[in-house]
Amino acid sequence: MSHPHTLLEPSRHQHRAPAGAEPPFGAAEDWTVPQHWDELTQEDHWVWDTLFARQKTLLHDKVIGAFEEGLELLNLSRPGVPNFDELNAKLGERTGWKVVAVPSLIPDGVFFEHLANRRFPAGNFMRTPKQMDYLEEPDVFHDVFGHVPLLAHPVLAEFMVELGRLGLKALEIGEIERVSRLYWYTIEVGLAREDGRTKIYGAGIASSFGETHYSLESPRPHRLKFDLKRVLRTRYRPDDFQKSYFVIDRFEDLLDMVHANDFAALCAELEGLSDIDPKVADESELLAA
Repeated sequence: MSHPHTLLEPSRHQHRAPAGAEPPFGAAEDWTVPQHWDELTQEDHWVWDTLFARQKTLLHDKVIGAFEEGLELLNLSRPGVPNFDELNAKLGERTGWKVVAVPSLIPDGVFFEHLANRRFPAGNFMRTPKQMDYLEEPDVFHDVFGHVPLLAHPVLAEFMVELGRLGLKALEIGEIERVSRLYWYTIEVGLAREDGRTKIYGAGIASSFGETHYSLESPRPHRLKFDLKRVLRTRYRPDDFQKSYFVIDRFEDLLDMVHANDFAALCAELEGLSDIDPKVADESELLAA
């Protein structure tokens, strides 16, 4: 995603609806709606197929193996926008997760409640042909193509559940920004080492033509070894390519870090420290190319 004219500032959660927002007409209390797959148009399916073919070709050898495995395990290579009933039968058998349709951006509390209960909210609309390269709100392509393949990976699926639980706890203690940063720098724009190379696993990159190249090949952003405290202190941009990316070695490391740390105590430890501008990094933090 790209929006070159916005100024750097602390996240305003532009990827979530405001706290206290009410579900739109026709949505349940948890903001879910029927997918109404049979009401999708030929243009909707064409846009999905076009984006899918482009991204799958582009990502080959740039994305971690588990992502490509997930595409095949869940039959996402089948033409047309996936039918959630069919998709959930395969995903549920694999990791117990399901995809639920939502009409638009949803509040943090609703979002993390879904994750904690193994439900991934997916935007119930498809971008238009004019929006192929940039979309402000996540649509079904971003949510399903970008996120769902790795929900078939047992460890990443468990990490997402833990993120849901952390998000709910963070809302109680006023630390939702910290969890949003952790979610952003892992699930949305995360990079990983695999077979001696840096590869993509974050959905925001995997579903973006431009950021796929930028995240791996551009000399402009910092690529940093994943450090939990550093991540929790680092601001992020939901509306532009990133200035910093954090690189993990294994999904198991993410899950172990969440289990090993008392989140409330960690936030209290960081309370007196200033936030970090993602454009800034010490030479000692940078990973070798």
